Amino acid sequence: MTRFDTVAIVDWSSGNDTGPRPKKDAIWAAVQRGDIAEAPVYLRNRVLAEAWLSDLIERECSLGRRTLIGFDFPFGYPEGFAEAVTGSSDPFAVWRMLSEGLKDTPQSNNRFQVAAELNAMFDGGGPFWFNASKADIPGLPRKKPDHPPGLPERRAAERLAKGAFTLWQMGGAGAVGGQAMTGITTLQRLREKHPDRVAVWPFEPLNTPVAFVEVWPSLVADVVRAIADPIKDRAQVATLAAMIAGLSDADLSTLLSVDAPEEGWIFGVDAPDLLRQSWPAMKPRLKNDCFALPPGVNWTPVDDALARLQNRLSPVTDVGGQSVADALGLYLAEDVVAKRSNPPAANSAVDGYGCAATSLTGADQTLPLVEGRAAAGAPFTGTVPEGHAVRILTGALLPAGVDTVILEEDVKSQAGAIDVPGGVKPGSNARKAGEDVAAGDVILEKGARLGPPELALLAATGVTEVTVFRRLRVGVLSTGDELAAPGETEDPARTYDANRPMLLGQLQTWGFEAVDLGHSKDDRAYLKALLDDAAGRVDAILTSGGASAGDEDHVSALLGEIGSRADWRIALKPGRPLALGVWDGVPVFGLPGNPVAALVCTLVFGGPALSLLAGGTWRAPQGFTVPAAFSKRKKAGRREYLRARLTPDGRAEVFKSEGSGRISGLAWAEGLVELEDGARDIGVGDPVRFIPYAAFGPSF
Repeated sequence: MTRFDTVAIVDWSSGNDTGPRPKKDAIWAAVQRGDIAEAPVYLRNRVLAEAWLSDLIERECSLGRRTLIGFDFPFGYPEGFAEAVTGSSDPFAVWRMLSEGLKDTPQSNNRFQVAAELNAMFDGGGPFWFNASKADIPGLPRKKPDHPPGLPERRAAERLAKGAFTLWQMGGAGAVGGQAMTGITTLQRLREKHPDRVAVWPFEPLNTPVAFVEVWPSLVADVVRAIADPIKDRAQVATLAAMIAGLSDADLSTLLSVDAPEEGWIFGVDAPDLLRQSWPAMKPRLKNDCFALPPGVNWTPVDDALARLQNRLSPVTDVGGQSVADALGLYLAEDVVAKRSNPPAANSAVDGYGCAATSLTGADQTLPLVEGRAAAGAPFTGTVPEGHAVRILTGALLPAGVDTVILEEDVKSQAGAIDVPGGVKPGSNARKAGEDVAAGDVILEKGARLGPPELALLAATGVTEVTVFRRLRVGVLSTGDELAAPGETEDPARTYDANRPMLLGQLQTWGFEAVDLGHSKDDRAYLKALLDDAAGRVDAILTSGGASAGDEDHVSALLGEIGSRADWRIALKPGRPLALGVWDGVPVFGLPGNPVAALVCTLVFGGPALSLLAGGTWRAPQGFTVPAAFSKRKKAGRREYLRARLTPDGRAEVFKSEGSGRISGLAWAEGLVELEDGARDIGVGDPVRFIPYAAFGPSF
């Protein structure tokens, strides 16, 4: 399906107002072309609206633009109506009939008379009701008739649309009967005026420049309420136009793949989340000042910096339903409740013999066996009488009359009976229904990351779909004229870009969607274009290099000029400068350019921060205390992270050099030794905290 260049949405919910001032209950229209939105238009009556629509069709077609125009009234009637009044199931036969009979001017129209005439075509009274005019109209009752008209109350699409009114209601709050009549006659005239340009969905193939589509803004009413526009209709058309314009080709094709040749269909009613996730404004954005530091703050201790991040960040990804089978690595957006108990029924924990506890005397005894057995998936359907036992296998449901299972190895079997030793405890080896999880229990809380154990729990309790945050997309951008792609040049003045593959790999290890944003030369206009493009593609950005305050530190400069920037001088080694900012609502982490410092800052700050942005909980790395296999005298004032690994006897040894450019030490190490902020004189055997690489950031 070719995507549409232009999307226009028209709210048809008004009468024919002749006044010039915009009203809450009026015809409003909005036009969106890609990311560009025109200001919504107030059309004070249907005559003006029809002229505006005709001009829109002419203009967009002359410019070669493919256009979707959505209207918020039904295009068809419930199944059987067209056949009853026209002798044909063709919905356009109804359109032609209405356009011939309905007279509509800015001062008045005869929609109630038309409804009465249609009712007269049915024996015993037709489906239309609610005469809202002052004069009585024979054949059009003022209240809903008691007798059924022999037609469905609602179309199939309206049965999915919670709160949708019936087409048969001609007057009163929320009535769409008259709205549909006046709208259909307008569309029929536009079809006749532009016969080779317009197709009506889903009645016709969309192989023309213009498509008429039925929409229902109430599908996204929660979004419109959040906008808080005093004129709701104005907000509705603008929001819906932006959502449809933002749909991917695949999602657009999905929503248009509908077979409803007589009744018509409401665009998106069967998949409203596709509309929501396509709307740019639906994506949560951070405030520009979220990283601002208090006046006078120069050096920031690591713990203070982490606390600030934890308090200021929140999820920035969309929320939607996801099958459990495809939810690995995602974060829950709401609590999950067990649909079924685990185990769902009492069953045996071992292979053995089942009986009632009351059958046991406490002394050695013999119990006769009933014929048959209980196996997993093949239960024993009878009742085990008191004083008897039944053969039972692991996982089998406990038959009626059984609450205790005697381990097979503890009995001696004979023909038709078993010898049971004394001392068997009542209830032994029997699992109770729901002893692990009871139906209705909260089994996983919002913010939990779904790993293999969580998927097992969901599956065991009958949960097949969960509400999750979409997978976080994190872009990685390297900056600096001195950088070159590996193997690109032998010039010793150029440095091969090691940061980008390192950071992309780290993000993938954490389960995020890593997006390679490439390399920017030291050119602010070029860098700005990259950041502008990235802001529409990712949820967070990691840059390396350019985060200080030098002449060529363009990341910091641009964040300060156009976005927002806070220079966090972190009291840690390696990696003092950390430029944090927001670019078009997207958080930017400006990392140091040296690879060791870039990775340490990503592990220490990026791991927990990105977890919060992804919808998870703040997660501090789990380290453990081990003896040092090194000696070091540390000064006070900064926290230090040393590249380290464990010796075979469990001691922490550190890399031979602390230089930030010694990338080989990152590969040599298995994690980091964390040395606290104060001064310390460490000797061999002294306790130090070792944090494995895998402990930083999200994990299952």
